[in-house]
Amino acid sequence: MPEVTMGQALNEGLRYCLREDDRVLIFGEDVGKLGGVFRITDKLQAEFGEERVFDTPLAESGILGISIGLALAGWKPVPEMQFDAFSYPALDQVISHVAKYRFRSRGAAPIPLVMRIPVGGGIGAAEHHSESPEVYYAHTAGLKVVIPSTPMDAFNLLVRSIRDPDPVIFLEPKSRYWSKESGDLEPNGLPLGKARVSREGTHGSLIAWGGMVNRCLETAQAASEDGVELEVVDLRTLVPLDLDAIAATARKTGRVVVVHEAPLTVGFGAEVVARVVEDSFEYLEAPVLRVAGWDLPYPPATIEEHYLPSVDRILAAVDRVLSY
Repeated sequence: MPEVTMGQALNEGLRYCLREDDRVLIFGEDVGKLGGVFRITDKLQAEFGEERVFDTPLAESGILGISIGLALAGWKPVPEMQFDAFSYPALDQVISHVAKYRFRSRGAAPIPLVMRIPVGGGIGAAEHHSESPEVYYAHTAGLKVVIPSTPMDAFNLLVRSIRDPDPVIFLEPKSRYWSKESGDLEPNGLPLGKARVSREGTHGSLIAWGGMVNRCLETAQAASEDGVELEVVDLRTLVPLDLDAIAATARKTGRVVVVHEAPLTVGFGAEVVARVVEDSFEYLEAPVLRVAGWDLPYPPATIEEHYLPSVDRILAAVDRVLSY
């Protein structure tokens, strides 16, 4: 089977959907002739034309306004926000309109758009280019929030998101764009709303999403050298959240550590911890811990390794739950 990067898998996912459905439109800043900052839309304009893959002005609120109008007119827009924090000028429209139109219209006016956002750190970029905004979208009722961690899953989840009748916030971890995986690019993997056990374990559980899934796998490998077998669960979709998978791993191991890049306070990890405690408290052998970014604006690139959760920081949390 061919080996592809996550960036290539996403590119193929967009190509697949453009071929499958004439209503799919892709647009954003530099996505046309340039193919996007990360080349996720590379060569798509040349193949499908400027009417279906096109550049927009540097105005994120305008990009989302266009998307809403196109969706209401029967198209399936897939707008790109060039970087994570660049999506904030469009946040008002996402919260006030994209998330609410279906409910406001009693189902008569759905908004089947997919807003793609490169997210997270690990690429040597500064603030406004390395944010983790998932909690803003996950907290907004009416949206689905998806974040892959592997190339095959990126393809599968993107195709499923574009096919979905609801608005989807599709978060792409930048640190994983160049990760490679072999497999067939087919939309036949797990559906939205289903987590995956990326590594089986018995002594404790690491729950993560996006770029931190691979960091947890590295941690599990390091722990195994000392005889500690950690289970790694990739949530894949934050909304809807796979509560059964979270409960299953918590009840299996009795010790849980949640890992994410965003700042600790009111991060999405707090929701995961709450669900573990609510659904599986009697199975726990130790408090549920979180390892996250610090409660600070994203730092300069030269010191981002001190901000992002490291293998050592995660192992320290694992030691705490194992020794409780």
